[in-house]
Amino acid sequence: MQVGIDMGLATGGSSATLDIEELLATRLLVQGNSGSGKSHLLRRLLEQSAQWVQQVIIDPEGDFVTLSDKFGHVVVDGERTEAELAGIANRIRQHRVSCVLTLEGLDVEQQMRAAAAFLNGMFDADREFWYPVLVVVDEAQMFAPSVAGDVSEDARKMSLGAMTNLMCRGRKRGLAGVIATQRLAKLAKNVAAEASNFLMGRTFLDIDMARAADLLGMDRRQAEMFRDLKRGNFVALGPALSRRPLPIQIGTVETSARSSSPKLMPLPDAPQDVEDLIFTPDPEEFQRPIVRRTPPAPRPTTDILAELSRSAPAATSVQPEARVPQPELPAEEREARVAAVLTEILDDPGSAFRTDSVLYQEFLVRLRMRRVPGSPMPLGEFRRRVAIVRSGVDAETAATEAWAAALALSSGVSDDLQGVFLMLAKAAVCGEPCPSDARIARAYGTHSARRARRLLGYFEEQGIVVVHTDFSGKRIVAFPDMNSQTAPGDANGPDGGDTREAAE
Repeated sequence: MQVGIDMGLATGGSSATLDIEELLATRLLVQGNSGSGKSHLLRRLLEQSAQWVQQVIIDPEGDFVTLSDKFGHVVVDGERTEAELAGIANRIRQHRVSCVLTLEGLDVEQQMRAAAAFLNGMFDADREFWYPVLVVVDEAQMFAPSVAGDVSEDARKMSLGAMTNLMCRGRKRGLAGVIATQRLAKLAKNVAAEASNFLMGRTFLDIDMARAADLLGMDRRQAEMFRDLKRGNFVALGPALSRRPLPIQIGTVETSARSSSPKLMPLPDAPQDVEDLIFTPDPEEFQRPIVRRTPPAPRPTTDILAELSRSAPAATSVQPEARVPQPELPAEEREARVAAVLTEILDDPGSAFRTDSVLYQEFLVRLRMRRVPGSPMPLGEFRRRVAIVRSGVDAETAATEAWAAALALSSGVSDDLQGVFLMLAKAAVCGEPCPSDARIARAYGTHSARRARRLLGYFEEQGIVVVHTDFSGKRIVAFPDMNSQTAPGDANGPDGGDTREAAE
């Protein structure tokens, strides 16, 4: 079904029509400096298409929450855990409800993590829920930056990966990305390059004008026109808009943002007693006393010289102010405390869906809270310990040569895959049924069974495992280098919860 929505007026006074069905297949990039009318354009697009397609808006400033009053969008507060956001996103796709993810009040890194968790939750939805969704991301340069900024590398990779999935692989899953950015130069090229439709607004920097002209197929000498565009005027190009660059003026909207552009307002007439108003304090100002620290009196020079002339204290004497060093623990007791902290963190059901860097920071904090002396283990060792604990191996199995061979074989696997590998290896060593797709996905920190099957395919491509089925169709994973294999298991079986709980 072809549905055209009215975006405003094109050159000559004709209606500027955007084909929604074509947009779902080809995606859209909106560019314009602050104040050029990008948010107004997105609001017009959302209002006109609200009755035709499900919508999800990633809103860093909370401007689009007003859509809920007229069009029934569900407002999702981004101040939640990553697991909660992924679950909400999955249910949003199941029930086909339009929503606004508002990230207002969060710092930039928190916004990136929340948006990434939400987008990944939508991306990992089961195939039966791959309905068409218009995913609008305002200020996309925050979530897909072209260069590293002040945020952590882990947050940047997480957010950039989610945006890349949206724009590069989202079409087959029904996700149509509409991204808006202030500057093309700040937006990652692999994200911008996947859009086939463009709406270019006012911009002033030469590099942004040149990139806009290149994307529209215009001569670079024509790039100067982007400086002269008025607010709310854009140049459109793409299969959903126009086959040739087409200047359009965006039409009016029915709802308004909570924030608006500053308007000039005449100053009020100055009162006659303006000095009294400014310099006379309000009585309420005295309710909270102002505490000022009195600077210490200067010490007499004679006292300082006398102190310097004294002999230095003996090295063996303990000063009253000296901090008593923390006593060292025996290696066995310290290892027991570290293991207890690690187990305590991983006992949390939501820990399976948190990144290793987040778990590591919590691990370090808890070590300090329990006053465990000594330098903490590095991040690489922590990841390996987490993978071993999550595999569910018991003490008796851990002492066998077969498990030692499994650990040696796992050293050739990347850090993010060790949890899955060791869980499969433990099932093979103990002769347990092959884990289901749901358990493998949980060990990898995702809800996608399809991604779990891709992991098994990757291991098989690397020659580490051999995957086959028995006569009843149940899956078996064999480890040639370990001379062992799992028992037949149902690939479509349940998650089974935490593997450590199952082992106990």
